[in-house]
Amino acid sequence: MTFDLSADLEERHRQHRYRQPQIMESPCGRHAVVNGQRYLNFCSNDYLGLANDPEVIAAFQNAAGEWGVGSGASHLVCGHQRPHQDLEEALAAHTGRERALLFSTGYMANLGVMTALLGKADAVFEDRLNHASLLDGGLLSGARFRRFAHNDADALNRLLQRSEARRKLVVVDGVFSMDGDEAPLAALADVCEHNGACLMVDDAHGLGVLDEKGRGSLFAQGVNERTQILMGTLGKGLGTGGAFVAGSAELIETLIQFARTYIYTTAMPAAVAAATQVSLAKARRESHRREKLATLIARFRDGARQLGLTLMGSTTPIQPILVGSDEQALALSQALREQGLLVTAIRPPTVPEGQARLRVTLSAAHDTADVDALLAALSQYQETD
Repeated sequence: MTFDLSADLEERHRQHRYRQPQIMESPCGRHAVVNGQRYLNFCSNDYLGLANDPEVIAAFQNAAGEWGVGSGASHLVCGHQRPHQDLEEALAAHTGRERALLFSTGYMANLGVMTALLGKADAVFEDRLNHASLLDGGLLSGARFRRFAHNDADALNRLLQRSEARRKLVVVDGVFSMDGDEAPLAALADVCEHNGACLMVDDAHGLGVLDEKGRGSLFAQGVNERTQILMGTLGKGLGTGGAFVAGSAELIETLIQFARTYIYTTAMPAAVAAATQVSLAKARRESHRREKLATLIARFRDGARQLGLTLMGSTTPIQPILVGSDEQALALSQALREQGLLVTAIRPPTVPEGQARLRVTLSAAHDTADVDALLAALSQYQETD
């Protein structure tokens, strides 16, 4: 017996929500080559332009020569090599935490934290626009699952006041991946402290970008010491791959003992850890990358406003243009592609119904002329709309 899957696939086509991977024929960077065609790339999360940085590449190559291309085992068997340990210590120091723990992906880190810390006697409270990995982690934990209105600390407070759970965990993105706006972390920390809850922040899109040293949302908003659990990814602002959780020594020891997504998976290649140590150091000291990025963001937002485009409340590298219908978003993405610009159309269920958008992401690898080219192409669409 086999499942009949055709109806589900046909429905996705009908809704203009069918997705297919694009085969990239070039490294991650300012340009992307797809099917032999070269595009300006406004899709990547490589915010600081470190994914193809020569020093980071050299560190990876050198470490691969010394450590090979695979760790060969999980961390708790024989896969935890010296570069992994060195990176964990560097990440702990960078984020002002006692310890940090590496995970293979941000998805695995989020699932690992919540399933290790929570159970049926507990409750988890999540922002409605949280990343899918955070929502899945909360649901899979078995804890009582509650969602609150986006960035609404008062709504969260009401939910927490009614909860009699043993443990109460509040989980938010530091920077929301599809809107680009930031969580009001100080207000959320106030509510957590008042109600005996712990705060967990997924700072996948803030790490490397926010704060004068790239330490992310918690430092930028002055709440690092008030946030118990920090998750950060290495494949966005830091340009490599993998993720980590940082916090107290007791938290990290608990994850080592109970986080199944840490215990039962092969450790990332040591070469990736070694390359990340270099990209982390560069992100920390090379503030010119963040300064250039801020200039590009301001230029894009000013130009888009002049064109009458509907932007969202973001000052981060994530600059969504709200379109509305799925079909229109796909059409605009294709029109830009025909002009040599790669910008992804984001549709439900990734975003709410009626809020399809183009997710423009800017990078320090871009030039001013690149932003101007994007704005010029968008202006042509406005003229013909």
